[in-house]
Amino acid sequence: MSFGDPNNPYGNPPQQPAAPGYGYPQQPPPGAPPQQPYGAYPAAPPVQQPYGGYPPAGPATMPGITKAARTMLGLVALAHVIIAGAYVWVLSRWDQEMSEAGISGDSEAERIADVGKGFVVFLVGLATVFAILGLVLLLQYAKGGNGVRVCSIVYGSFAIVTGIFMLAAYGLGLLIMIAAVLLIVFAAKRPSAEWFRRPRY
Repeated sequence: MSFGDPNNPYGNPPQQPAAPGYGYPQQPPPGAPPQQPYGAYPAAPPVQQPYGGYPPAGPATMPGITKAARTMLGLVALAHVIIAGAYVWVLSRWDQEMSEAGISGDSEAERIADVGKGFVVFLVGLATVFAILGLVLLLQYAKGGNGVRVCSIVYGSFAIVTGIFMLAAYGLGLLIMIAAVLLIVFAAKRPSAEWFRRPRY
């Protein structure tokens, strides 16, 4: 007998469910992670940096504005050398000048003179230290890192104070102040920052 026979006393057999994948989505078993729907696009590949993944290189030669900052730094350091030399000259004539002024023999006047002499010695040492620091920074401009640029800006800030105290010294103080301000401006510019932050291999 055929399954389609209407006289079949047992009736038609029950309908079998369709196999998975033929019109019905397959359900994952309980507790399984959800499946990604078909046809989803893959994740985009990571963006690579130019030049084969290496960081961009800095300038190959020192920018002009950085060279100008180095020149201003040299002027400030040279000015401190001149100041230290001038104070040494004052010290060399100190005792003679005090004798000619009639200070010797008066204990109170000699004590004040000694305090003044000690202050001049302190100024000699301070100017010498500033000159040495400036020369050290000057020598580091070709191969130094970003710390050289930061120290140059700080050095210029202190040099402005020196210029204020030296305003009466035949225009030397004004020269120091101008050079120090230009040093700060040039060292803070972006080309100078890129020069000191360039990769070193």
